[in-house]
Amino acid sequence: MTPRVKTPFKHIPDGLKAMMAVESSVAASGLEHSLVELVKLRASQINGCAFCIHMHVTDARAHGESEMRLYMLNAWRESPLYSDRERAALAWTEALTLLAQTGAPDEDYEMLRAQFSEAEQVNLTLAIGAINLWNRLQVGLRAVHPVDAADVAI
Repeated sequence: MTPRVKTPFKHIPDGLKAMMAVESSVAASGLEHSLVELVKLRASQINGCAFCIHMHVTDARAHGESEMRLYMLNAWRESPLYSDRERAALAWTEALTLLAQTGAPDEDYEMLRAQFSEAEQVNLTLAIGAINLWNRLQVGLRAVHPVDAADVAI
């Protein structure tokens, strides 16, 4: 894969600063770091963003997330490994990431409302919007994730 723009963020210093402010806001919101990483990873899976998948798997593992929960994330609905709160966040993530198809259904919002305060709902929605923007930048401009020699097929 060849990047379409080698250093895209140098072209948007104010935009990058704004995106980092959004990330800081979400980090300071009180939402669990592990939950936010699962949300970012799930949206990135849906969007096919290898760069962000690599980043969020790496970050989740560094913060103690289990390998099996990372492996099973694509099938979270069929796995008992996720809490009701995580399930609500993942359903909301899928609904908003696939917004044109889902229209953010009331059923998914009701699951969200049962598990999250209004402030948490807004912060989670902001986090989902942000990762979708990052995914679009990285996929659209063909960002290449770091490659560790140990991960390359022989």
